Amino acid sequence: MTTHQLQPDTWVDLYADYLFNYAMARVSDAEIAKDLVQETFFAGLKSAKNYKGTAAERTWLIAILKRKVIDYYRKINSKKGKAEVRINYNSNSDSDGDWLEEQVADPFSLKENDAVENRELGLAIQECISKLPKKQSRVFTMKTIQGISTEDICKELGINPSNLWVMVHRARTALMGCLNENWFRV
Repeated sequence: MTTHQLQPDTWVDLYADYLFNYAMARVSDAEIAKDLVQETFFAGLKSAKNYKGTAAERTWLIAILKRKVIDYYRKINSKKGKAEVRINYNSNSDSDGDWLEEQVADPFSLKENDAVENRELGLAIQECISKLPKKQSRVFTMKTIQGISTEDICKELGINPSNLWVMVHRARTALMGCLNENWFRV
């Protein structure tokens, strides 16, 4: 497996045009696209310590930009006015899959994202869930998508709450890895 190194001093020269065109295709406004690219570079710098080197630099930046585009649509479509959307993508956090769960919980919601992004993400999530081990997939689906209580899942599957949360955490981690490989890739 090839490992890549970040070189932020070359980002503007190497990737700005590509990222701008990518953003333009999704937001159709040059100023917003420029802002999203700038936010992408800033977020990349801010989270450079989390870069594992498993993806190419451009692929990693595109993944960040995709999240920025989703955040943009969430912000403009928010029922709570123009409240900022905050999502924690830190893989060391217990909440690293929360944004994913929000997407899965209501796959038909067109208010959260534009129709294309929502449909693409929904299909990618379902594909990634199908790749999980059977019990892990079942626990994740019951807890996250169907909203079944921890107690009811534990009774039905004959597991304890600690085991359930370990499976949910592992499913989240695997799903994020799968999405980074398959959906966030250009």
